[in-house]
This record gives sequence, C-alpha cells and structure tokens, in this order.
Amino acid sequence: MLLLLACMFGGNHVAARFAFNDGVDVATAVALRSAATALVVGLLVLQQRVSWALAPRQRLMLGIVSLLVAVQSLSLYAAVARLPVALALLAFNTWPMWTALWARLLYGRSPARQTLVAMPVILFGLALALDVFGAASGLGAQAQWGRIGAGVAFAVGAAATFGVVMVVTQHEIAAVDGRLRSAVTMGVVGVLGFAVALAQGGLQWPQHAPGWWGLAMLTLLYGTAFTIMFTLLPRLGVVGSSPILNVEPVAAMVLAWALLGQRIAPVQVLGALIVVGTVMVLGFRRT
Repeated sequence: MLLLLACMFGGNHVAARFAFNDGVDVATAVALRSAATALVVGLLVLQQRVSWALAPRQRLMLGIVSLLVAVQSLSLYAAVARLPVALALLAFNTWPMWTALWARLLYGRSPARQTLVAMPVILFGLALALDVFGAASGLGAQAQWGRIGAGVAFAVGAAATFGVVMVVTQHEIAAVDGRLRSAVTMGVVGVLGFAVALAQGGLQWPQHAPGWWGLAMLTLLYGTAFTIMFTLLPRLGVVGSSPILNVEPVAAMVLAWALLGQRIAPVQVLGALIVVGTVMVLGFRRT
C-alpha cells in the first residue's frame, strides 16, 4: 500500500507537468487539487463523526500550519513546472534536514547524530542529481544554474516550509485527529489557491486534451493518495510518514521518463539514489 501511495504521489506530479505544459498555472492546479481533496476528507470527517473541538492554541497553530502548507504546495508545483519532475522532488526531499534545523531554532531540540551524519551525504547526492557544475549536461556551472536555478529555489523553499510544518505539527497539534487536520489544511490551501489564481487574472485552464487529462489525473491521484494516507493507514497502524513513501522521486523519475521523455544522466541517477536511500535510512532509524 505504501509503495502504491508513493507511485500515486509521484504520478500526481508527472500529471501536473502535463497540465503546466498545456497552459495551466500553478495556483489553478493547487486550488483544484486541494479543494477536491478537502471535500472528500471533509465528508469522511462528517461521516465518521470526528470531533471538531479544538483548544484555542490548537486552532491558531492549525491555521499557521495550513498557511505554510499552502506556501509549500505552491512552491513545489512551481518547481515541478520548471525542473524535471524527479529533480524537483529530490530537492524537496531535503526536508529532513530542514526539520532538524527548525526543531533546533524553534524548540531547542538538538538533531540526532545520524541526522548530522546524513546531511552531507544528502547534499552530495543532491549535487550529483542536479548536476550543479554542469558536467553531465556539458553546459558548465553558470549556464546550468541559469537553467535550473529558479526551480531549485522553489523546491528548496518548499522543503524548508515543509520542515516547519513537520516540527510545528509534532509539537503543537499532534493531538488533533489526523482526518480533521487534513480536511482543514486542504480546505485552507484550496481557498488560498483560488485567491492567488483570481489575483493573477483568474483560473488558467488547459488548451488541449493532454492538459485536461493531466489536470484531472493530478487531482484524482493526489486526492486518492492523500485520503488513503490520512484515513485508512493510521487505522491499520501504519505511520503515514513511513520512509517507504520516500520512493516517490524514483517512481516519478520512471514515470517522467516513460510519459514525458525526461531523461537524466547516469551520474544524476546515482545522486538520486543516494538522496532517496539516505532519507529512507533516516526514516527507518527513527521508527
């Protein structure tokens, strides 16, 4: 089930690239995806009679987390629109390092020794995957960063924001039912996504059939995977943030190669495996 979810999340980003290539903007994709997911999870919350009672501080922190998730969602899709899908997700996969940093800054929690050891390994693998010196592409460092710089900035920004989300969730709203937390968060993200889209001149729709299919599939894949992760898996005793879900960049790499024709050099594949493997080792050691 976890491997299937990883493939679905990866497929959602590949589908998003089809939509972006056909005229859909980031805000429109985030708004539709999040609103549809919020509707489904909200209906489950009502059907399962989940309590809506929250302490004042929990309401405040849930609102902050929802705003941060909106920023993270917009940033990650912006990265996917500018980079090969797998590379955008790999840069986002630096979030465990950001989580350790924010835990230290916000709550005085020192990172575990294995996290400190893993940080340079993740950065080394990411440098290979992104081809930071332009060796694999033959462009050179300056031209390579001119091509990938904006996308990498958005992906790293998404990772940094998600790190805050993880830390604040753990310390402030972990006691809030995951279904309620997810419904509220996706609802806020959806509303903010629509607001951003309207501020930019309105929703941007696809121009051709592949774009419509991409928009529909990103909504379906994300909404289905998100709903399963936050409703069924916790009831089965499986942690939603299981490290197996970090297979997502590899799944996205394969799907993007097969469907979008996105190819990366062998040394970049090696870097991707280093990043994914290290993050998975970190996750398994925490559990």
